[in-house]
Amino acid sequence: MYVNRNLSLSLILKFAWKPILFFLVYGYGVLALYHYFEHQGTTISIPFLPLSTIGIAVSFYVGFKNNQAYDRFWEGRKIWGGIVNYSRTWGNQVLTFVSDQHADNDVDKKEIEQIHKRLIYTHIGWLNSLRLQLRKPTSFSPQYRKKLSKKATKMLYKGAPIQKDWEKEVLPFLSMKCNAITRERANPATQIIKTQGQELRVLCQRKLIDDFRIISMMETLEEFYNLQGKCERIKNTPFPRQFAYFSSVFTWIFILILPFGLVGEFATMGHDFIWLTLPFYVLISWIFYTMEAVGDNSEDPFENFVNDVPMTALCRTIEIDLRDMLDEDDLPPKIQSENGILM
Repeated sequence: MYVNRNLSLSLILKFAWKPILFFLVYGYGVLALYHYFEHQGTTISIPFLPLSTIGIAVSFYVGFKNNQAYDRFWEGRKIWGGIVNYSRTWGNQVLTFVSDQHADNDVDKKEIEQIHKRLIYTHIGWLNSLRLQLRKPTSFSPQYRKKLSKKATKMLYKGAPIQKDWEKEVLPFLSMKCNAITRERANPATQIIKTQGQELRVLCQRKLIDDFRIISMMETLEEFYNLQGKCERIKNTPFPRQFAYFSSVFTWIFILILPFGLVGEFATMGHDFIWLTLPFYVLISWIFYTMEAVGDNSEDPFENFVNDVPMTALCRTIEIDLRDMLDEDDLPPKIQSENGILM
């Protein structure tokens, strides 16, 4: 996610130089054709009124698409906001509810501390597992994004999370038993929460949690399932292609016929004004192209692209908070933005 207040010129040019170059070449070609046919006693210009009607219709259509695409991004960000809040709740419940207050046998204080750490660390493993799963490209993921950001390319996963990703991001937080149970499953994140529930049942049998408190903790696990399911709904449901595809088609139709209307308008001002067609064509085309691209780049919020939900930073924030609850000293540093981009 881009976090600077203003977009840098270098970032804008990184995405805009190719279409701008195309608009310059295409616009110049139309001007050359206009001069050629003008010498032949005819014209290739078209009336601007129908062109403006098309432009207005395209603007409404693209605006609707962008609105819906932003809703998908914002819903994804709200879901992860819920994950942050309930993660803190989970940490507080673990530290408060799991105790030897009602245990039949004496339980060593260090064992209680290890149980606290295991439950909280397993949750951190769930966060990272969910993040890896959400960043796996699907059949409708925009593949061109990989070409635009080398860093994003490195963090996109083909198929299931590969071994080094799991070992680096998830394994350090899971017990060997939990790792063996969940690693090869179709949905590891789902299985990790399942092991948390099984752990609570064992603790309840040992009377380290009473019946009332285990219900509260299971409700928190249920909420994690709900939040995970909402993320998967966005991830597995593409933006309706009839809106996304035709928005692009209509935008390009308008861009391609635009210079034929502009050249006629400027020609009425005098022959020397015809060349104003080129800068105005590039400007208008770039605006419409950018409007279309903004919506296109916002419809899939979990692809680890420049404008997507910064799940890596959010996972690290939760990790810091939970490990701080455990009174650990060697807390990891917060994820910082690079060139204004927070992953």
